[in-house]
Amino acid sequence: MKASIEQISPVKKRLTVEVEAEEVDRKIEEAYKELKKRAKVDGFRPGKVPRNILQRHFGDQVTQDVKRGLLSETLPQAFEETKIFPVAMPVIESETLKVGEGFKYVALMEVRPEFELKDYMGLEVDKELVSVKEEAVNSQIEEIRRVNSRLKPLEEDRGIRNDDCAILEYEAFEGGKPIEGMKAQNFMIRVGSGQFHPEFEKGLQGFKAGESVEITVDYAADDPNAGLAGKKVLFKVKVTDVKVMETPELNDDFAKSLGADFNDLETLKNRIREDMKAREEKRVDRELKKRLLDKVGAKVSVDLPETLVESEMRYAVETVKQNLLRMGSSLEKSGLTEEKVREDFRVASERRVKDLLILGEIAKQNDLSLTETELDEGFADLAKGIGQDPKVVRQYYEAKDLLEGFRDRLLEEKTLNYLVKGAKIREVEAAQIKDAPQG
Repeated sequence: MKASIEQISPVKKRLTVEVEAEEVDRKIEEAYKELKKRAKVDGFRPGKVPRNILQRHFGDQVTQDVKRGLLSETLPQAFEETKIFPVAMPVIESETLKVGEGFKYVALMEVRPEFELKDYMGLEVDKELVSVKEEAVNSQIEEIRRVNSRLKPLEEDRGIRNDDCAILEYEAFEGGKPIEGMKAQNFMIRVGSGQFHPEFEKGLQGFKAGESVEITVDYAADDPNAGLAGKKVLFKVKVTDVKVMETPELNDDFAKSLGADFNDLETLKNRIREDMKAREEKRVDRELKKRLLDKVGAKVSVDLPETLVESEMRYAVETVKQNLLRMGSSLEKSGLTEEKVREDFRVASERRVKDLLILGEIAKQNDLSLTETELDEGFADLAKGIGQDPKVVRQYYEAKDLLEGFRDRLLEEKTLNYLVKGAKIREVEAAQIKDAPQG
């Protein structure tokens, strides 16, 4: 076998592989021997079908099978021989196989770019001082009170106002015709919450249970709901009931009702403060690392393999789809297309690929690798976050062929931590931070 490389760009190569005729003929002979054992052709006993009959019936299939086998066998050998390793499966541009002449194919592939990375240790970078304001703690407590509120019937003789929960029957019309899918019964809305269009919620105020109202809503041309954007919609609404939220009193008894861990209100506040501080520390750490990577990235130009950028954009599209699905929506309902999402995420995808290439080079230069102990710790942290046994989580990742991806992510984090340890960090208030992280 002979392999040669043609450079098209710093990240794109053309690989030409030639397999000797003797090897190809041997593979073909082997293929026909195996085929003869199992081939079924009318008029011939199993194992007794002549070669020329096999060629007539199965020649194309044998050729394709031999091609696939040779590709599978020789591609890894060609990578080792040329010391060129692709970032994704190569695209076969052409292939020719003839008995007595050998097998030749040409593959187009992308590789990791070579670039010079230096002076990345000891960089000066700002880190935000972590602080949790008392207002934030109190706001969180109020949210907990709201979540633990209970609905009760409205006893006052008054109309709907903000924060009331109205139970409705409604149907929507455009130009006098009903809009498909815009009809509901026993629909509950917390007025003023932004759950529905503001004009709709405002139009409910003042009406009592048993009353009917017609509300006209003018949807903006850029409304997120693409099906209603730019339309004037008439809602015919009947208020069937009105309830109010009863919020628990803020005292020690309320704290105790949330669990045995809370003996009094002060204990609850301290736990909330600790949790908020832990979240803030994680956010500040993420932003510090982004800021530091920005500084490293600004010092070097890197050619990006489009294959890797495409992979990141595909991941972004799937993430958006899954998030919309969880909200009961879809790309179409949200007025989006896959192409639009891809392009919206292109810059972020390019940034992600550049960061990964830089981190890979730093790890290579400093002989950083992931130990089995660190891998076990990674699974322990992951398992703790989802309430599972680490062994079960690892078995799942191995079964789904996700282990290497998880290992790569842990090595990325280890490399980032190495970079942070070598940096000159200045802790300042948020308003004093220079060079806000990009993306």
